[in-house]
Amino acid sequence: MTALLVIAKQPLPGRVKTRLTPPFTPDEAAALAEAALADTLAAVAAVPATRHVLVLDGTPGPWLPPGFTVVPQTTGGLDARLAAAFGACAGPAFLVGMDTPQLTPELLCRALEWDEHDAWFGPAADGGFWGLGLAAPDPGLLLGVPMSRPDTGAAQYARLRAAGLRTGVLPVLRDVDTAEDARHVAAEAPGTRFAARHAELTPRPDPAGAVA
Repeated sequence: MTALLVIAKQPLPGRVKTRLTPPFTPDEAAALAEAALADTLAAVAAVPATRHVLVLDGTPGPWLPPGFTVVPQTTGGLDARLAAAFGACAGPAFLVGMDTPQLTPELLCRALEWDEHDAWFGPAADGGFWGLGLAAPDPGLLLGVPMSRPDTGAAQYARLRAAGLRTGVLPVLRDVDTAEDARHVAAEAPGTRFAARHAELTPRPDPAGAVA
């Protein structure tokens, strides 16, 4: 069995999804982040695993479903924080972020098959990665990988391959970073909390052309 990890920030205004502002206000951006996190946690919770872990920067809120162990993120860059999350796992682990509310339990289940793979890699459309799985977690596979750059995903994938790991590649998903990302993801996953919150916060044009 595999540990499923979600690495996230507490969705507070001004601390999350700052690239959504504008057009969204800091409060609205935080509301979208909370919805995305809730969708992600729900998908993860629906997948059988030895442990469900939230690696959190901040304090849990009502968006946290039961069944999760909450551990604080370590200090340092993102590579160090990801490495520490994997380093705390004694067996196979798969980690996701909070930026892909379109994530499904079915896709996660695919990433828990270790018979023919030593690692799983989920590339993001912006050049990063939305998910990473390691059958034998080794922090050294992440330390020093340049993060938050267009070549982050390529660098992380190259690190896995250079280590000789049989690496399965998962479908490309789009992170929610900008308003355009939010629009696309909401349309792609209309049944999510994220899509509902996005619809609430996005003005709809008046079909009659009236001005309020």
